[in-house]
Amino acid sequence: MTEIIVVYELDRAPTAVGRTSSGESGSESGGEGAPAVRQVHAAPTAPGSSALGPRTFCGKDTFAMEAAPWKPSEHPGSSWYAPEHADRVCSACDAVLEDET
Repeated sequence: MTEIIVVYELDRAPTAVGRTSSGESGSESGGEGAPAVRQVHAAPTAPGSSALGPRTFCGKDTFAMEAAPWKPSEHPGSSWYAPEHADRVCSACDAVLEDET
């Protein structure tokens, strides 16, 4: 199987900034004013490269997505996505990866 790169589909709308559970202002991605993670996708590497491929496993274009710091290869036995984003995982990407394991 090819290496997986986790990518974030970001919500760049100004409404991404809200209140945290503690009542503090901030975005869901942690940085003040930073875009929130709308959905977490997985993408294969480009053929013959370690660079991000052009499409996610669900078929979305990766051009406007941001590579996540989470690398599944560094977390053996864990999910392909970071635990804090489990509620934002693309179900189509997840299904493709389940079929490959």
